[in-house]
Amino acid sequence: MKTTFVFLFAVATTVVISAGELRGGFARVDISPAKPVNMAEYASRTNLSQGVHDPLSARALALEADGKRVVIISVDNLGWYNDTAEPTREVILKETKLQPSELLVAAIHTHSAPTLVLDPAKGHPDNIEYTRELGQKLATVAKQALENLAPIQIAFGVGYSPIGANRRQVAPDTDGATKIILGRNPLTPIDREVQVLKFTRNDGALAGLLFDFPVHSTSLGPRNLMVSGDIHGLAAQFVEKHFENKIVAPEFAGASGNIDPWYRVLPRFNTDANWIPEPILMSAMLGEEVVATAAQIGARDLMTNATIKTAIRTLKLPRKQRVQAEAAATESDAPIVVTVAAVGDTAFVGVGGELFTEIGQAIKKTSPFAHTIVITHCNGAAGYMPIASAYPEGGYEVQSSAFAAGADGELVRAVHGMLTDLR
Repeated sequence: MKTTFVFLFAVATTVVISAGELRGGFARVDISPAKPVNMAEYASRTNLSQGVHDPLSARALALEADGKRVVIISVDNLGWYNDTAEPTREVILKETKLQPSELLVAAIHTHSAPTLVLDPAKGHPDNIEYTRELGQKLATVAKQALENLAPIQIAFGVGYSPIGANRRQVAPDTDGATKIILGRNPLTPIDREVQVLKFTRNDGALAGLLFDFPVHSTSLGPRNLMVSGDIHGLAAQFVEKHFENKIVAPEFAGASGNIDPWYRVLPRFNTDANWIPEPILMSAMLGEEVVATAAQIGARDLMTNATIKTAIRTLKLPRKQRVQAEAAATESDAPIVVTVAAVGDTAFVGVGGELFTEIGQAIKKTSPFAHTIVITHCNGAAGYMPIASAYPEGGYEVQSSAFAAGADGELVRAVHGMLTDLR
């Protein structure tokens, strides 16, 4: 029987502003857990955390032109699972008076951060307390960024990093066939772009650096019990320390549902026999590329005036057919939140899920904007969205995804339409 899928738009809000002088503000807040907590992901990890290796942070960028605003926050956490996205956003929106489309709050997907949970029946009391406090901290850092608004110049640059690899490794199965496992498949082309936004004040002083890179922050695995920002968080710390902590460097995970670090799921920060811990090595490489890319951005690339436009939609995409044991769930579609923002010729696409890297590349390629930054784990947690060709192959991402084959194409077309509307 042939089935036809239709995707719908719901909960749509669009805010449009005219061109004007661009103002920007940054803020950062420590969000490290003060108590032992259950750590995110990895079902085999049942023990509570045993300390903080490096501090977790939330980093906020606020932009404003002609009285219209957008706030983009990076959060050193796994993501907005356990229905924590909307309660957290509501706290921020209430405190800042932002419109829903004017807030992009994205996790960097480190697997070495506290599990977020608000339901006492589903989580440890320390995690519930942490999650509630996190909402307030994010509201505070957003307000501080807005309070720090001042004339700013913005410019875009692109670097490249080798630290990621396609993780869908082909391995022999027990019946003599092959299967897809989580490992390293280095010969498959991937998106290696390190996208950097450089912000300077009118006097030429550096105000901040925003960067986006598509890789899982999973250099540390289930045996690690130390809290850490992993690849993205450590890279942001590197950049900020390089500039003597005088700037804030919000960091984001691009489309990396099938991309892992070159060295993955390690048990600890190994320093034996002068060994450089792999999370430190890879994050330093990424951080250095951010700094080097920013240094190559010239004064003529700076933009001082911009039009800011934003939109948010919940897309209803085709859902994968459920097995009989799941028959109680009768939905025919799978929702995913998409938030787009345009600042001059630069567009941000925030998606509440884990996109395969090819989807991010397609979004960037079809975008009507000169520069398009894809941010995942943003304003929601819809899980994996593989590309259609991955479904016959199987593998963890396909098995756990709620989306049917072909949802990727519909997402790309929907995002293109949203960006075209902003253009």
